[in-house]
Amino acid sequence: MIRKLFLLCMIYTLSNCLMLELHAQTPAKMQYQAVVRNPSGEPFAYYIVRVRASILQGSSSGSSVYTETQLVNTDANGLMKAEIGAGTVVSGNFAAINWSNGPYFIKTEIDPNGGINYSITSTTQLLSSPYAL
Repeated sequence: MIRKLFLLCMIYTLSNCLMLELHAQTPAKMQYQAVVRNPSGEPFAYYIVRVRASILQGSSSGSSVYTETQLVNTDANGLMKAEIGAGTVVSGNFAAINWSNGPYFIKTEIDPNGGINYSITSTTQLLSSPYAL
């Protein structure tokens, strides 16, 4: 009887430890979407664009704590979807960003031809989602 009780306690403890480990892991990346348009407002449909994304600290012109690049496809409407944190790292470490030291801003630069001549630039503040609050 004591042996069974001990075994049950061990199984319970191990399962709780495993569950804590599974729930504590979050992906070190975030979703980003944008519509890429030319100066006339027409979408860059079905393009392969290069995106340089930077996380800026403090203000929209603050210092970069993380920068990456990646090639992304646009759809028929010029919509591109990227996972920031999953690209080619230029500087910094996405997983090491201390989000409590904000505010943070995301600056995206896009070359619609897939090169490094970034002609489309946007900067916006990162805000909490209702789920995170």
